[in-house]
Amino acid sequence: MSRRTLVRGATVITMDPGLGTLTPGEVLIEDGVITAVGPRIDADAEVIEVPGALVLPGFVDTHRHTWQAVIRHLAADWTHGHYMTGIHNGLSQHFAPEDTYAGNLLGTLEALDSGITTLVDWSHNLATPDHADAAVQALRNSGGRVVFAHGGGAPQWRDPPSAVPHPADARRVRDQHFASDDGLVTMAMALRGPQFTTKPVTVDDFNLARDLGLRITVHVGDGEWGRTRPVAWMHEAGLTGPDVTYVHCNTLADDELDLIAATGGTASVSADIELSMGHGWPATGRLLAAGIRPSLSIDVCTLNSGDIFGAMRSTIASQRALNNAAAAERGTVVDELVPSCRDVVEFATVEGARATGLLDRVGTLTPGKDADVVVISTGSPGMFPMNNPYGALVYSAHPGTVDTVLVRGEIVKRGGVLTGHDLARVRTLAESSRDRLFERVKTDPVTADAHLGGTWFPQPMKAAPTK
Repeated sequence: MSRRTLVRGATVITMDPGLGTLTPGEVLIEDGVITAVGPRIDADAEVIEVPGALVLPGFVDTHRHTWQAVIRHLAADWTHGHYMTGIHNGLSQHFAPEDTYAGNLLGTLEALDSGITTLVDWSHNLATPDHADAAVQALRNSGGRVVFAHGGGAPQWRDPPSAVPHPADARRVRDQHFASDDGLVTMAMALRGPQFTTKPVTVDDFNLARDLGLRITVHVGDGEWGRTRPVAWMHEAGLTGPDVTYVHCNTLADDELDLIAATGGTASVSADIELSMGHGWPATGRLLAAGIRPSLSIDVCTLNSGDIFGAMRSTIASQRALNNAAAAERGTVVDELVPSCRDVVEFATVEGARATGLLDRVGTLTPGKDADVVVISTGSPGMFPMNNPYGALVYSAHPGTVDTVLVRGEIVKRGGVLTGHDLARVRTLAESSRDRLFERVKTDPVTADAHLGGTWFPQPMKAAPTK
């Protein structure tokens, strides 16, 4: 028997150019799929009444190191160099599989709580097959839609440029866990690229991903490591293509952005950590100028918040500031604020779906797509009266305004509360994991003085670009 749900009484922001925004609007869901969107739908269905709310596609985070949730905010005042030492040369190698499980479960629930229904888990803490299995199990237990991007572990990330190849266990993971690409949790490959590996290893890693039929997500253009023209070299080596998402892009040259556009690649901007950790100015405007509409990412919750609203605000503010500064240098003013609030919401939905290869399933509220739906309450004083829904989403919404979240039609948050999970148990898992981790690191010279409280600063790694 069919299961029908009708979301009623809201402003429906479909992000579908053919449907637009409906005020009021309704969304009909049948067996996890959107079957109708319109101003009024008559159907025999369970009704979710959300008067005055905003309804839109679930947000997409295209790059998050989810396992780090158990050590969240540890790097809130760290540079990129501190992070590379403290995490990759330090803490990550002390994670047991159960710690990876706890981090992935907590991090994915955090994403769902803020309306992120699709998450790219850039999973680069997979030292053993047991770590990989624990990571995947946590993602499946979360109830979210997740792209598990297999990214190696501490052995691959220590002391770049690394000659250690991507773990061959990726083949087992593909065969054992992802023989089908139809599940809520699917697989991709998170590759280090020529900034952090030797060039022969980069070629082998890309060949492995393509042999497994997987999309690729790769770090490029982040800080000093990104000034070696990594994309130009990748293009010469035949590695660029429409199956690649380029993360960061800050210090890439303009002609490298042109190469990404010409080869059909997508991009992921992580403005919060890029501005803080010294990656360079977010590449949003330069990507747009090259014809690439970027997606958004959280990156590392060891530094910043894990919700998409903060990412939207830092993205829009940084690019508008750059545009205004450039105009001031010319002795003039801008005539239009770019990007617009609607642009940034599109980055967080449509472009995220495109970058994950899932635009045929999610990203817009279009009949025939999976029902990944977010309901934003407008009941708090900062959200009413509703004069500009896109402006409200970017500048005033926050995880506390996320009332209801559905993933493939299943309610995972209702009335502002996550469903199906004992959060007290999740908290115990996370805190126990953290405590065990900080006991283990005392035996490691790199992390022997590691402690909580925000006053531990590891010796920063210096960039050593690959020649």
